[in-house]
Amino acid sequence: MGRAKSDDGTLIAYRRTGGDGPPVIMVGGAFSTAAAQAPLAALLAPRFSVITYDRRGRGGSGDTAPYAVEREVEDIAALLTKVGGSASLCGMSSGAALALEAAATGLPITQLAVYEPPYDAGPAAEVTDNAAYTARLDELLSEGRRDEAVELFLSVVGVPADVVAGMRRSAMWRGMTALAHTLAYDNAVVGPGPVPTERLARITARVMVVDGGASPPPVRGAARAVAEALPRGRHRTLTGQVHEVAPHVLAPVLEEYFAAAA
Repeated sequence: MGRAKSDDGTLIAYRRTGGDGPPVIMVGGAFSTAAAQAPLAALLAPRFSVITYDRRGRGGSGDTAPYAVEREVEDIAALLTKVGGSASLCGMSSGAALALEAAATGLPITQLAVYEPPYDAGPAAEVTDNAAYTARLDELLSEGRRDEAVELFLSVVGVPADVVAGMRRSAMWRGMTALAHTLAYDNAVVGPGPVPTERLARITARVMVVDGGASPPPVRGAARAVAEALPRGRHRTLTGQVHEVAPHVLAPVLEEYFAAAA
């Protein structure tokens, strides 16, 4: 893996997959690392130079306190420098929110594809629920109760209790608890919850917002709201897909979209 130095000196670990095609930077969501993004990157590699990276605090990347969303935007800026100054971005879940934020700041992003950014398209009253979640998450993390922090996150995103119990007994649980502290980072990236329409209106790049046809209605409603708030947004639904989208289903859609402006 290569290393990109962010503005605050934090080293961000990244991997380049593919040849000399147009660069595409993958921005992962909660618990995601460069390794987790590898299957999708491999499918895109024949047409693009795909950059997968460990967001700060994860995998091979460093972490510098105090955390701020602006630092993660600077991480993306450092990766853009590594690939020649500009690139397309593909963001997944909270990584979609981060990719959109990076574009809103004016970074040289040629185009974006985002999958199910986890905003809330419901009434403003939902902000209260987010405040309670934030307070509880911060409390658990400050006390080192990583297992409970992961359980809290999973319950908030709708994972049934019996499924969570099964996950706790699986090999994946250790990896999830190792990244528990970064749940606070994802929470900061998404913000209070509602779709940030004014912020999205600043994005001048073309953006494809994708959701899964089998995802819950609120998730799909948020994706449509994001697309509508973007000056050059378009919305697309993948039939039968859920939040954990199948790479072999998403890859052809991304390839067609990114190649159109290459």
